[in-house]
Amino acid sequence: MDQIIIENLQIFAHHGVYREENEKGQNFYINAVLETDIMRAGRLDDLELSTNYGEVCRFLDQFIKGHTYKLIETVAEKAAEAILLRFPLVRRVTLEVRKPEAPVPLSFESISVKITRGWHRAYLSCGSNLGDRKRHLDGAAEALRADDKCRLLKVSDWIETKPYGGVEQDDFLNGAMELETLYTPEMLLEKLHEIEYAHGRERKVRWGPRTLDLDLLLYEELVMDTKELTVPHIDMHNRYFVLEPLMRIAPYAEHPVLHKSVRQMYAELTSPEAAVPVS
Repeated sequence: MDQIIIENLQIFAHHGVYREENEKGQNFYINAVLETDIMRAGRLDDLELSTNYGEVCRFLDQFIKGHTYKLIETVAEKAAEAILLRFPLVRRVTLEVRKPEAPVPLSFESISVKITRGWHRAYLSCGSNLGDRKRHLDGAAEALRADDKCRLLKVSDWIETKPYGGVEQDDFLNGAMELETLYTPEMLLEKLHEIEYAHGRERKVRWGPRTLDLDLLLYEELVMDTKELTVPHIDMHNRYFVLEPLMRIAPYAEHPVLHKSVRQMYAELTSPEAAVPVS
């Protein structure tokens, strides 16, 4: 990924744990690396195809002067997110906030924090078999579109499928979604639960009926396994209702553990051989 680099942007602002810092203010120095694609801009000599670094500098100056935070960690976090939301061509930003006048009674040149934040590609599975199934699925898509930390890129058609897991219940409507998000996997899971609960989701019976079920399938090439979340989804390669709609929007998305595309997993699951028991 190409980079636009801003070094030692001086901004006088009012951030600090101590009241004196908030009242008197001090100089901060900002270093920023904006990761973006600038090939077309460079070839065509067209600023409209790039990110205007002058605008980024002015934006940072206004943002950092216009807020007061105790921690430079917060300055970096909020400013990085603001850049990613304001400048759509920036895929990722590394931001360093330096504080050379920090109230430390020792000799030092500067104290700083540096973070990297960016947009991440994720794939979701969604399903409903209670109430107005289509309304619940459409509502989930609209909730993600309305969240400024998510960019909903693709939504599959809704398909009708039989229940999975052995619990007798009505048929499901299922689908898949592709999005970009600023959320971490854990934060995205919290957002999905929030949307589920807004649609009356109750977790009573495993694999039982539900108004809305939202599962995180893939999050870029991430592999993680915690008490709250496993990515990639541990059973996605065995589920027709997951792979069928996902095939329609992302056939070449790859499972980072199995190293197989969605198309390959779907072909294996639906092949005649897959239905033949092994003796």
